[in-house]
Parts: sequence; C-alpha cells; structure tokens
Amino acid sequence: MNGHLIVDTAFRSTSELQMSGCHCGEAVHDHELHEEEEQEEEKDVANLFSLYKYIDFDSFTCLNEQVDGSGKKVFRAWDKRMDRSQFVESDADEELLFNVPFSGVVKLKRMVLIGGCTERRPTYARLFKNRPNMSFDETGGSPLQEFELKLDTDGQVPYPLRVARFSDVNHLSIHLPRNAGSETTIVYYIGLDGYYVGPQRGGTPVVVDAVYEARPMPEDHKIDNLEHQNQLIM
Repeated sequence: MNGHLIVDTAFRSTSELQMSGCHCGEAVHDHELHEEEEQEEEKDVANLFSLYKYIDFDSFTCLNEQVDGSGKKVFRAWDKRMDRSQFVESDADEELLFNVPFSGVVKLKRMVLIGGCTERRPTYARLFKNRPNMSFDETGGSPLQEFELKLDTDGQVPYPLRVARFSDVNHLSIHLPRNAGSETTIVYYIGLDGYYVGPQRGGTPVVVDAVYEARPMPEDHKIDNLEHQNQLIM
C-alpha cells in the first residue's frame, strides 16, 4: 500500500466523462478535490512519522554554523521542506556537525537531506548515536553508518538507516565532512523518520509502529535501490 489514493477520474479524458453522463465542470471540480485530498494525505502521513517534534531544540547544537541557531532551523515539518529562507551554511570550512538530542527514546528508520543543486551541497554523511555534545575531534572514529548523498532538491531521496543499529537512540550526531567543491556547505532541510519509543529506555512503544507498516510513506519504493547504492558500515 503506497499511501496515495488512486482516483479513476484523474486518468479519464473529458470526452469519457461526458459520455458517462458527467458534466465537464463537475468533473474538473471533483478532480481538484481529489488532488487536494491526495496532497493532504501525503502531508499527514509524512508528518505522522517525522521525529522533528521529538527533538529537544533547547539542547540542540550545530558546530561550524555561520549564523548561530541556523542549524536547528533545517529540522522542520515535511510540508515546510521547500522553504529556502531557512538554511544553515558552514563557516570556517565545508564541515558541519549536528548534535540532535531527543526528548525521549526513538528508533530511526531513514533520513532525508536537501542541500540544493550547487557545489555547496553536502555529498557525504556520517552518523553517530548517543554521543552528546560531540566535537569535530571525535568524528575521527568509526561512525555507525555512513553514505554518499545524492543530488536532491525536493526531498525525494530517502536514505534508509539500519534500524537495528539506530534503536534506543536518545541523541544523534550527523557529520557532513565534505561538499561538491565549494569552500562552504549549505543545507536547507533534514528530515528524520522513524518511531517514538518512549520517554526513557524500556518505555512502551506507541501505536504508530503498526500503523507505519500499513501506510508507508510514498518514497518507500526507492529504499531497496538506495540500500545497494549507499556505502554502509557493516
């Protein structure tokens, strides 16, 4: 099940609708209503599993950000991902390090990153878990997972995460070590999807786990191919 409504009238010509007894004006109106319903459903499903609402922004830090506080603004609701007025740019060099604390325990399933289409877009990501206040000096160690970042201007390239390794997460560090060839790096949006487990280790999982499997996000069909493309640390 792909999370989208399949609407027959969206694929029928005007003449077909007229032959079936439908008035053109009514058909167009119905078509527009169905499109609005599809858009609302996609937005609701995406936001339902977005973990940004569980981020502790008061304790959030972004190292090497050019403008203080700009790093946290790229973590926002899915339907706000195309807002180009909110972004973070690196300062001294091309590296960025996001320290993302959560208000409880989460289980991460995937990440989405929009970096634009210029040379300032990041091209690689390295992820660490449960290492609060991580510094650049600590990024020399082995990450839990790392992968190349594809050109993505609208958030349609999800990066699957090893769920077994990213369960019981209360803090996530995202290291972006390089870009496509510029002195500084720009990120417009980062989305983290998964499950909220509870306020502490051993908390009771919420019902969204079961709902998620029944209603996956629209991008799920791309995950299998990306798992072969990404460079994953085993």
